[in-house]
Amino acid sequence: MSQKREHMSATSAGGVVYSTTESGIKVVLCGRSQTGLWALPKGTPNTPETIEETALREVREETGLHTEICKPLGHIEYSFVRDDRHTDKRVYFYLMVPVGGVFEEHDPEFDVGQWVDFDEAIQTMTYPTEATILRRAKAAISGVSPDA
Repeated sequence: MSQKREHMSATSAGGVVYSTTESGIKVVLCGRSQTGLWALPKGTPNTPETIEETALREVREETGLHTEICKPLGHIEYSFVRDDRHTDKRVYFYLMVPVGGVFEEHDPEFDVGQWVDFDEAIQTMTYPTEATILRRAKAAISGVSPDA
């Protein structure tokens, strides 16, 4: 006899932090050395945060950088099963610029936060859905329609 799984919905928010340098556009990625994971900073809201407040806090916690939101980049959706619970998740992302802070002030969730060339970052991402967000960000920065 099979047990029925609990079905849940979850929301998170995060950001694509970018900077334009002489050598091109760079973006911040967060990594875990043990697993080789490379991802965008994101996380779950604390009550009573707005989605935008969550994105700013999570980016600050996971990268050590203080940022400002430039514009929304839309969301991604995915599902996963953990502890016999099926969760449908929606993650909202925002294009951001750094206004202070340093990588050394990040929390222990990731081993490293670092600047990566934009095109290299798209190729490096662990999750294809987050690479899609990076393509949207690149289009938004260059003023091209983000149909990626």
